[in-house]
Amino acid sequence: MIWEQETQVIVMTTKTVERGRVKCGQYWPAEESITEEFGDFDVYNGGIEHFADFTITNLVLTNKKLGTSQDVVHMQFTSWPDYGVPHSALAMLDFRDKVRLKQAEAVAAIGEHWQGHPLGPPIVVHCSAGIGRTGTFITLDICINRLEATGLIDIVKTVERIRAQRAYSIQMPDQYVFCHLALLEYALSRGLLEDVDLSGFNDDDSESE
Repeated sequence: MIWEQETQVIVMTTKTVERGRVKCGQYWPAEESITEEFGDFDVYNGGIEHFADFTITNLVLTNKKLGTSQDVVHMQFTSWPDYGVPHSALAMLDFRDKVRLKQAEAVAAIGEHWQGHPLGPPIVVHCSAGIGRTGTFITLDICINRLEATGLIDIVKTVERIRAQRAYSIQMPDQYVFCHLALLEYALSRGLLEDVDLSGFNDDDSESE
């Protein structure tokens, strides 16, 4: 899929193992300067950048049948607990900004070769089940893009549209509340709001994958 869609950025919102349970396979080399074989493809780890809440790994994907390669940036958010939401909306917003920056850099590097959507090839986003944390990140990204383009946000309709394509996206109430809080934080950080009354928001301790 990554090769077929010419994906340049992968967003992973889970660890491979959480609370002793395997949440996702290790589909890329975990150590720098290592190449691993996955069927018809070789994946080379060209370097890792470590941040407080996420890691960025520069990969090279080689199609052994064709003898050609493409760069892929793997971005893993590591501070999202197995049960709950990120401890900081700012950390998630910083991560999302880095994702968009890496995508823009990749599109610029592709140049005229890319003739598709102006924002570039699809960004692949995944967690374990692909609905809770994945849905939360995608909702934030879509809403921020719309806010920047139009000055408007509609979280309800955004979630409805996502769920029409991926059932049960945003599994738990705490994830839905987190989307609102993160978007408020984003608006405050950009000077779009002067003050916010959060008295209507209540923390929810429901489990989320």
